[in-house]
Amino acid sequence: MWRTNSENQEIVYKLILIREIIKTNDGSTTIHLPEWNESYHSKHGAIQEAYHVFIKNGLCFANSQKLGSLFKVKSIAILEIGFGTGLNTFITFLEAKKTNQTIDYVGVEAYPIEMEEAMEMNYPNEIDVSETTVFKKMHEFNWDLKNQLSDNFTLTKRKQFFQDIKDEASFDLIYFDAFGFRVQPELWSDTIFVAMFKALKPNGILVTYACRTSIKKAMLSAGFSVEKLPGAPGKREMLRATKAF
Repeated sequence: MWRTNSENQEIVYKLILIREIIKTNDGSTTIHLPEWNESYHSKHGAIQEAYHVFIKNGLCFANSQKLGSLFKVKSIAILEIGFGTGLNTFITFLEAKKTNQTIDYVGVEAYPIEMEEAMEMNYPNEIDVSETTVFKKMHEFNWDLKNQLSDNFTLTKRKQFFQDIKDEASFDLIYFDAFGFRVQPELWSDTIFVAMFKALKPNGILVTYACRTSIKKAMLSAGFSVEKLPGAPGKREMLRATKAF
């Protein structure tokens, strides 16, 4: 989820790919690209997949690894690869609100959705209707600026191609939520995961819904330790990678 080659990619994307709003099996919405037969989230349930992959096996696990004691982890820096509809950002904000954890969140997206599309996502109604204003504000924020979403949550949306990410030792956790290997294999390459490895702090963690053998090999080649975990409903497995030192 530039007239250089990247500019040509953007033109092709906008001309060819029609976006449709569909409802997934848990009642939550997502965006579907019929030409690719690809969706922003699992058709088996957008919300339940996001919680399983990115909160349970990402944020909660990262916090447990950082604890080393009974004290709460005070702050964490998160990079999301594929800001998309804002679902992962929204549920992470809700988790931070419950735990009072400070989160510095960066969401990268090459092709932002339109405001009208964002407002058709029913996540606040399905999860926490009291935070409808927060979800709207997330999408109203200007790109490439750090925005204060709450006292303990900052959000920076970066309009950027994934291959142009140059961060080094900046993040504790990466949500890797790019379009699938079937339609965009270049986003799951050795080169991309080397960049992800560099972007993480020592002992940083990357989680993704995917579990293809070639993806695991690319992660291992980049230097990660990799483990397979049970996948979200409708998917057998997922991957979690650690920058172990």
